[in-house]
Amino acid sequence: MIIRCKAYPRAGLIGNPSDGYHGRTISFTFDNFFAEVVLYPSTELELLPGPRDRTVFGGLEGLSDSIERYGYYGGLRLVEAALKRFYDYTRETGIKLEKKNFSLRYFSNIPPHVGMAGSSAIITACFRALMQFYGVEISKPLLANLILSAEKDELGISAGLQDRVAQVYQGLVYMDFDRTVMEKQGWGNYEQLPPEKLPLVYIAYRTDLAEASDVFHNDIRGRYNRGEPEVVEAMRFWADLTVRARAALMAGRAEELAELMNANFDRRRKIYRIHPDNISMVEGARSVGASAKFTGSGGAIVGTYRDESMYKNLCRVLEPMGIHVLKPHLI
Repeated sequence: MIIRCKAYPRAGLIGNPSDGYHGRTISFTFDNFFAEVVLYPSTELELLPGPRDRTVFGGLEGLSDSIERYGYYGGLRLVEAALKRFYDYTRETGIKLEKKNFSLRYFSNIPPHVGMAGSSAIITACFRALMQFYGVEISKPLLANLILSAEKDELGISAGLQDRVAQVYQGLVYMDFDRTVMEKQGWGNYEQLPPEKLPLVYIAYRTDLAEASDVFHNDIRGRYNRGEPEVVEAMRFWADLTVRARAALMAGRAEELAELMNANFDRRRKIYRIHPDNISMVEGARSVGASAKFTGSGGAIVGTYRDESMYKNLCRVLEPMGIHVLKPHLI
């Protein structure tokens, strides 16, 4: 028995980064890239290293390039955190696991550290494989919580629920993380929206701007926790923006949605320190009439475009800057 489970990148359409601050977001998943876990029975539990876990290089330049791309920690820590959290959950809930072992390897071609939720995709794929292998059922909202816990509690990564909810539910997802609701039921209110409501969207990214999201978010978390008015108000602004964006989506008002997406980034620019090349990417996209905002924490943008002519202009402007442009295929 060979088990193969995948999870997909997500793009934050609107509202991020308020998901970690009891806000609201809309995200979608797409299958242009994927993370996959392959699991099969074995006599001992064995974790096989993936592309992020190389220990042999052609030289110092190769080692340096690998660190620049994947960081110092690789992907096995994500797998180990997923396995531990899954095991802890079964013990906490009294689920008896069959005594059997497995070998597991992972693969991901999701561009790392550009705000497409590549790390949580690996963990999500791990949980799916473990659930299938052991015959364990976990509800979607609880599963998203466990995936977040693997990152936050096991690895100390600063993150919110948006990525995990989107990857668990898949498609186009509206999320409300109202504090009262979450304290009452343990998770937010999540709604899968009709994917056909999404207008023409593009994604653009550049890997040379890769930065771990926990690095990107740390300062804002501290400012929010200290009650800095500008940051607290920004979180409310993004949450309210999401309600308006949902209405625009459902009514087919693409131009209004584009304006709201632009406003999402413009407010972010006021309170975050943003790399000039990230700003250039957004401004380049907007120069041809497209909307643009971060998909996550920087390195990639998402926006709407009017027609094929505008998409070609996007490519014409962005690709010479070393930026990859694609049309996401929702899943």
